[in-house]
Amino acid sequence: MSRIAKQPISVPSGVEVTLEGQSVTVKGPKGTLEHRIHDAVEVVRDEGAMNCNARDGAENGMALAGTTRSVINNMVVGVSEGFERRLLLVGVGYRAQMQGKALNLALGFSHPVQFEAPEGVSVETPTQTEIVVRGVDKQKVGQAAAEIRAFRPPEPYKGKGVKYDNEQIRRKEAKKK
Repeated sequence: MSRIAKQPISVPSGVEVTLEGQSVTVKGPKGTLEHRIHDAVEVVRDEGAMNCNARDGAENGMALAGTTRSVINNMVVGVSEGFERRLLLVGVGYRAQMQGKALNLALGFSHPVQFEAPEGVSVETPTQTEIVVRGVDKQKVGQAAAEIRAFRPPEPYKGKGVKYDNEQIRRKEAKKK
């Protein structure tokens, strides 16, 4: 059984957490996030920390409390530090460049691929083969990075494609005669 829900959420200075009924609002130097808490979970505020507890008699209460604790902790980290995912383009002729707010990708197709970043997510290209996705909401940052990667996922024979910076690609051996 996971014990994530029993760990307190530390709230750093400069971050303001507001509890109103079953909704949590987190404000920080990088932005504001809101979340609606499930009815089976109650959030208790202490001095500089928060705890998530399952309500008595709630089915799946501890599981939902652990999930709620992780979501609120990600909100606190997001508004104070932010999240980022790095993507690398591996392959001859694979390039990325920003054109306004749109990411223009050359991935070996007969046409360029355009990607519009969602609201609250910023996309940068420090080099032609590197993409950095940044934002406050961990879920939106991960989803945007996954959508960019889905245009050309890495293939197992040569490793060509769009991959995460820390991703290990399992290589297959080519056919033998």
